[in-house]
Amino acid sequence: MKEPLFEYLNSNIKHQIIRGDSLSILKQIPDKKFDLVITSPPYNIGKSYEVKTSIENYLSTQEEIIIELVRTLSDKGNLCWQVGNFVDKGEIFPLDIYYYQIFKKFGLKLRNRIIWHFGHGLHASNRFSGRYETLLWFSKTDDYIFNLDNVRIPSKYPGKLAFKGPKKGKPSGNPLGKNPSDIWEIMAQDWETGMWDIPNVKSNHPEKTIHPCQFPVELVDRCVLALTNDNSWVLDPFAGVGSAIISSIRNNRNAIGIEKEEEYCKIALKRIEDLREGKLKIRPMNKPIHKPSGNEKVSQIPKEWQQIQNQPGLSFEQKAKNENITEVFTSER
Repeated sequence: MKEPLFEYLNSNIKHQIIRGDSLSILKQIPDKKFDLVITSPPYNIGKSYEVKTSIENYLSTQEEIIIELVRTLSDKGNLCWQVGNFVDKGEIFPLDIYYYQIFKKFGLKLRNRIIWHFGHGLHASNRFSGRYETLLWFSKTDDYIFNLDNVRIPSKYPGKLAFKGPKKGKPSGNPLGKNPSDIWEIMAQDWETGMWDIPNVKSNHPEKTIHPCQFPVELVDRCVLALTNDNSWVLDPFAGVGSAIISSIRNNRNAIGIEKEEEYCKIALKRIEDLREGKLKIRPMNKPIHKPSGNEKVSQIPKEWQQIQNQPGLSFEQKAKNENITEVFTSER
C-alpha cells in the first residue's frame, strides 16, 4: 500500500476549514469542484452538537445537503458516506439503507458497500453489541477515478501459479498485492487473514481529541489514495476535527472542510499546524492491532468466572446465580 508523504508536505497544497452551516456554504461553491466528498454525517443520536429529531426529518435535512454535494462533485468524482445506525427508543434503523435511496434518486451509482469493522464500542444489554459501521462508495458516472494499486495489500499466497491459460506456470497474482475487498478488517502485515482492521478513535488512540465520533485518519487515507489523484480537491461537509483534511494534505490533495462547531474548527486547525510541524500523532497505516499475549491481567479470566466455568451441566446464568455473581457478568455484556 502506498504510504503518505510523511517527511515532506507540499507547500502548494491548499486547504481551508470553514466554520458555518454546511448547506449555506455548499450553495456558494461552484459546480464540479471536488473529485471526492468524504464524510461521516451527524447521526442524530442526541450528542451535544446534534438536535434529536425523527428519522424522517433527519433524512429530509440530509437530502437538502446531498443535492448540493452531487452538484459540486466532478464527473469523475466519488462520494464516500460513512454511517452507523439511527437509534430511536431502542429500535435500530440502518442508515446506509435509508441513505442509499437518496443517493440513487440523484443519479449516483453505488460501487461498494464497505464494512468497517472495529473491536471496541458501546456494550449493549438488550441486543448484540455493534462492532461495525458501513461506508457507502458512490461514483457520479461510469468513468470515475479508481487507483487500486495505491491500496493493494499483500497476497496470502504470493507464490501461487496459474494452472491454465496464457499465464500457466507463472505467478497468478499481482506483484503489488491483492485487492483489499469490501471488508476492512486486519492490517496488511497480517498475512494469515489478509484483511484490514482500522480501530475506531477511543481513549487510548493516538489521534483522540474531544470529538465523540472522530474519523481515524487511516480510514480516510484508503479512500483518498484510491479515489482521487494528486492535486485533486477533497470535501468534508461535516469536518469535525479535520481528519479528512489532514489525510488530504498528507497525500498531496487539496481540501475544504465545513464545520459549524467553533471548538472543533480550532482543534482541526491546531492538528493541521501540528502536522506541518511534524508533531501530529497519527496511527501508522497498516499497524497491526494489538493482540493480548495472555500474560496481561486484563486478558486473564477472573477467578470468580473460573469457578462458574468449572461447574458442568449448568448454563452460565445458572452457574452465576449459584455463585451469587449475576451482577458481574450482566454488567460486562
